Amino acid sequence: MMPQVELEVTRPGSEACLDTVAEEVPVAFEFNGISHTVMLATPADLKDFALGFSLTEGIVERRSEVFDIEVEEAPEGITLHLEIAGGAFAKLKERRRSLAGRTGCGLCGAESLTQVMRDLPPVAEGGTFPLDALKEGMRRLPQLQMLQQTTGAVHAACHVAADGSISHVREDVGRHNALDKTLGALARVDAKPEGALIITSRASFEMVQKAAALGYGILAAVSAPTAAAIRLADKLNLTLVGFLRGSSCAIYTHAQRLQGTTP
Repeated sequence: MMPQVELEVTRPGSEACLDTVAEEVPVAFEFNGISHTVMLATPADLKDFALGFSLTEGIVERRSEVFDIEVEEAPEGITLHLEIAGGAFAKLKERRRSLAGRTGCGLCGAESLTQVMRDLPPVAEGGTFPLDALKEGMRRLPQLQMLQQTTGAVHAACHVAADGSISHVREDVGRHNALDKTLGALARVDAKPEGALIITSRASFEMVQKAAALGYGILAAVSAPTAAAIRLADKLNLTLVGFLRGSSCAIYTHAQRLQGTTP
């Protein structure tokens, strides 16, 4: 299944023509043969999505607990069949639920208020990171957002290294899905939680939680954070950056981790 399709569009003052439109399909997660949840997502990088979602939602604690991922396409959507360790599956069954996740859903799967705030340890302090690298990463990212260039309808996430180079760019109609895909891609190559993450969306509570769940200490967003995201980032020792555009940004928590913040 392709991540985009050609559909007819009518623009005032011109004849009907074809337009490239981002796909959005139901993606069902099935763990050890048991249906878990359904998300609306872009049908690309689905194994990254499967692993990233499993890790960031706490279904598994480490990559080694996911034994196999199979992608099955059907007319009504896509099913991701995951085989996970018995211990992880036993914990999942304790909080199992069945629900549909909308494209923008970030807490899909929490069936009670106590499940919203996961008990995560603070991110390790680590070393410092150049603020200029974040700015350079954001400058480079649009050039690699291929699906966004053709459809204008998707978010992206990526990893940024200290030299400003970016990698593991993933796109999706859902901003949480894009971050899950990037984190899954990093986990699949056993990447250490170093460097920073960039997202082309607002920074909300669950985006901070996903980054911290995999040990990343810097999350930078092109748009604004929410108050809940700021409070959680402060608690989890995560550096949260918003409005990362051009040469400007706003650092909301733990600015000491970024080099070049002194006026």
